[in-house]
Amino acid sequence: MNINFFEILLISISLAMDAFSVSISKGITMNYKIKRNSLILATSFSIFQMIMPLIGYYLGNLLNIYLLKYNYLIVFFILTIIGINMIKESYSNNIINSKLSLKELLLLSIATSIDALSIGITFSLFKINLLLTISIIGIITFILSFIGVNLGKILNNKFNNINILGGIILIILGLKNLLELF
Repeated sequence: MNINFFEILLISISLAMDAFSVSISKGITMNYKIKRNSLILATSFSIFQMIMPLIGYYLGNLLNIYLLKYNYLIVFFILTIIGINMIKESYSNNIINSKLSLKELLLLSIATSIDALSIGITFSLFKINLLLTISIIGIITFILSFIGVNLGKILNNKFNNINILGGIILIILGLKNLLELF
């Protein structure tokens, strides 16, 4: 089973939606050093979005013998659960402080990249160029996070429903994978 370039782009954009949403929220609350903080936030988010699928990929390879028999169902369930969680998260009201501390940066980076860990496990079931895939994920996350902080500053209001689009895309990709059984 292969994942094509277009699917990698869609997955990358979907994974970056959490980071994009948080970046918009941070941009709304930031009143100082916007360019510097947008670079720091985008870099941190993209690094974690690249590391998590890598960890998931190798974890998935350790379990691959057991997962291969059920890979279509596993991919469907993982993508669907992640998609549903992203949609549910879009309705939560998270208040983010205006200061960008190291602790907050790390927590936000981990929180926005947990989905990428699961995707990495899913990637272990496919024939993919892992370096290219995680690079695309990182680049897209960086770009969207950087834009998000600056867009948040421009919008100056709450904008949390962008996760809905990312969740829907992941659910559709999960359904597409499930339909390959037939």
